[in-house]
Amino acid sequence: MRKVSTEDIKKVVKELFIQANYDIGPDVMKELKKRLEAEESESGKSILAELIENNLIASAERIAICQDTGLAVLFIKLGQDIRIVGGNFNEAINQGVREAYADGYLRKSCVADPLFERKNTKDNTPAIIYIDLVPGDKIHFQVTPKGFGSENMSRMKMLVPADGEKGVKDFVVETAKIAGPNPCPPVVIGVGIGGTIDKAAQIAKKATLREIGKNNPDPRYAKLEKEILEEINKLGIGPAGLGGLTTALAVNIDHHPTHIAGLPVVVNVCCHAARHAEAEI
Repeated sequence: MRKVSTEDIKKVVKELFIQANYDIGPDVMKELKKRLEAEESESGKSILAELIENNLIASAERIAICQDTGLAVLFIKLGQDIRIVGGNFNEAINQGVREAYADGYLRKSCVADPLFERKNTKDNTPAIIYIDLVPGDKIHFQVTPKGFGSENMSRMKMLVPADGEKGVKDFVVETAKIAGPNPCPPVVIGVGIGGTIDKAAQIAKKATLREIGKNNPDPRYAKLEKEILEEINKLGIGPAGLGGLTTALAVNIDHHPTHIAGLPVVVNVCCHAARHAEAEI
């Protein structure tokens, strides 16, 4: 059985959150440049060019892409043949987050009590951690600092099976239309279909981390992704909500088996930065 120290876990988590906040993903930059070439609106072109410039400056000067450096969210595949040594697994992750947000000069945005006191925890913990136990002796980390300008535009709905494909499509497009300029478009939209309402929310969030340009492996869902993306970009909201052809960079759908009586759908909206990073130890 392979041993992995909590110190190594802490270091990886720290590095990933600094990286995600400083360095835009190459898939996102590639898509922004592609959309800049295709955009017809002058304001849209100007804003896309500014976003690209902003991302380059952030990476070169080692500063945050955006002032909202998000809540720390992690999706972890934990190999079942690993033994964690040196301390508590979750605490190691939270310590990595603490150090990333302190040493990386990242804004701490976490409040301990969501309703009454709303006092800042002052270190951006606790992180939101999803763990999937898998075969093997590796730990795979996917992280996203999730800002709330876009998170606040996310929605969930319990459709009925009869609503079908059209019901899902209409709900996702409606969500983008209601969101308008608020989530800092162009957005990446994750859609979770199936499971229970909480499972749909989880897979919708994870879908926002999928590499832009990679479609769902099921051709039916890939077709639906393409159709919804086209409909959203016909809304004319455009970059920063000032009009144009580029309201969304991607629509990523994931799905899970569900109950015979249900069709849960969650739409998780992610801003143009679509910050994510991953590593394996």
